[in-house]
Amino acid sequence: MTTIERINKLKKERKAVILAHYYVNDEVQAIADHIGDSFYLSKVATTVDAETILFCGVTFMGESAKILNPQKTVVMPDMLADCPMAHMADIGKIDEVRAAHEDVAVVCYINSTAELKACSDVCVTSSNALRIVSALPNRDIYFIPDENLGRYVASKLPEKHFIFNDGFCHVHKSIKAENVRKAREAHPDAPVLVHPECTMDVIGLADYVGSTSGIIDRVAESAAEEFIIGTEMGILYELKRDNPGKRFYSVGHRQFCPNMKRITLEKVADALEKMENTIEMEEGLRRRANEPLKRMLELAK
Repeated sequence: MTTIERINKLKKERKAVILAHYYVNDEVQAIADHIGDSFYLSKVATTVDAETILFCGVTFMGESAKILNPQKTVVMPDMLADCPMAHMADIGKIDEVRAAHEDVAVVCYINSTAELKACSDVCVTSSNALRIVSALPNRDIYFIPDENLGRYVASKLPEKHFIFNDGFCHVHKSIKAENVRKAREAHPDAPVLVHPECTMDVIGLADYVGSTSGIIDRVAESAAEEFIIGTEMGILYELKRDNPGKRFYSVGHRQFCPNMKRITLEKVADALEKMENTIEMEEGLRRRANEPLKRMLELAK
């Protein structure tokens, strides 16, 4: 029996759905039932007829799925696949900012731990952050954990006062403006598409700034035949599959998340067989972490 046959057999036995983030290995995306960003996948999980969610991604994604789907079993292929940025905010600092700014709203990027979500007023994704923060009545905004996404949103909302947190995605921070300039020189006809987790000098050189799904949509809508991609290169699986006649180039050689790449077909099969790597969460924490997610959905309407 091949690994893929084993996965399909176990998936039926466990009544499982396999969700994969855009950044995991191609062969894992290929066997997934749904591919997308973390919040899209968590929402999809609420609509599928499955008892088990096998989440091919990093830990905070599994937590988000559990927050939104408490009645379902959430399993991770590798519990060591974690996102450093998800931990790059301090609860004590949140308390300090609240004490110093009476009207502050703590805005938490969904790429964060359940504990950080539970201490926040509202969650955002990279695709809806601008819309959500714009809708908030608060002038003071403490944006956690990603400074770069926070600065991008702040650049669009000068009427707001932003307090930034010292957090970042190492993949997007490693993309340098010099890399973008060299890539553009090599491919002058290719528009540059970057993620808002990039630094502001890189964003300033881009033709389009958007979430992973936004970049995918932009390529599909564009008449251009080649593109320079400024995000994790796992996105190429979806881009090439949906746009077979188009060409894609990286910005730099470090556009690679080692945590996402920990997910393999063998680990997917083992996780379904052993059912050991489950996401467990105390109900009080789950409820508190769910409140800012619920508010995000309300404000996004």
